[in-house]
Amino acid sequence: MQADPVKKVEMNREDQERLAQSGIEIGMANRCGSYLQMNQDVMHSTCSEEGIEVLPYGIAMEKYPWLSEYAWTLVQKDKDEYTRYVAAQEKPVGYVIIARKGTHNILPIQACLFLGREQIQHVHNILIAEEGAELHIISGCASGSHVGKGGAHYGISEFYIGKNAKISFTMIHTWGEEIEVYPRSSARVEENGVFLSNYVCLKPVKMIQMYPTAHLEGENSVARFSSVVISTENSHLDLGSRAVLSAKGASAELVTRAISRGGSIISRGHIKGLVKDTRGHLECKGLILSDGVIYAIPEIEGSVVGTELSHEAAVGKIAQEEIEYLMSRGLDEEMATATIIRGFLDVKIAGLPDVLQKQIDAAIDAAEKSGF
Repeated sequence: MQADPVKKVEMNREDQERLAQSGIEIGMANRCGSYLQMNQDVMHSTCSEEGIEVLPYGIAMEKYPWLSEYAWTLVQKDKDEYTRYVAAQEKPVGYVIIARKGTHNILPIQACLFLGREQIQHVHNILIAEEGAELHIISGCASGSHVGKGGAHYGISEFYIGKNAKISFTMIHTWGEEIEVYPRSSARVEENGVFLSNYVCLKPVKMIQMYPTAHLEGENSVARFSSVVISTENSHLDLGSRAVLSAKGASAELVTRAISRGGSIISRGHIKGLVKDTRGHLECKGLILSDGVIYAIPEIEGSVVGTELSHEAAVGKIAQEEIEYLMSRGLDEEMATATIIRGFLDVKIAGLPDVLQKQIDAAIDAAEKSGF
């Protein structure tokens, strides 16, 4: 356990609201720890839960030299131009979260990455849940209201889920219309481990490109990816998730809800079954509300007898009869449409703490109030 002094954060009301929409609570009433990075400056890093540490990357590497064995192991430095850029930095910035054996946090840790006036923000994060540990994180990413000339975020995240351990990672993006975002992440899950990765992006953004991978290397390991996204005009979202099942009893579920309001969405998914007695399911459902593009690319790849993989994908529009039914119950057309969209985006995630499910629901509610 460690607690760093919290530096005073100067933000206007609009930026504070953007952070709130990203699931970040400045007062930390419902958080057990917090990491806040503005541009490349670490404003604070703290955790009150015994056995769990939240450290800035540089400090963590100095304190625990063994962490060098984890850095750049799951995500390769030469994967693409964005990983090479982050790897080339003399002073890496980001956070390291370590949950020691058998520890757990009931209230989540919040990690806030805020892009202000700088053109590029880069981070390298490492998250470790040791044997029997349980770790819950909400990552709120946003750009300032004054950012108008564009900017980019490059984020490297490596997740290590030990035997009988669990990590849930909920990422809510509230970027600006001129921001490009390039997360690169990968997870390794050991025996009976569970990895829950949840992604929400309901606000305009120029570009998001992400394709996280879970390597299920332990028997009966589990990965679940859930994504809820809206692409508005001039937004391009190229996203998805991938699971590699390489141990007996491993299972994965990849679920996406996507809405185009004039923007483009490429929804990718790939489940690879390498050994018998493995299961995986991939699901993508899309709605086109105004002329845009939703391109679903589901892939299931089995190479042995005894792996069970399935997928379903559907893209369509709101059925007129559904709107008419709700209007017959007293709703006007606009409210009926919003109600249908709200239900479409309502994804309940098994195993997610109530406080994080409520945070996802709150993000969707905020999008509804501002108009889907």
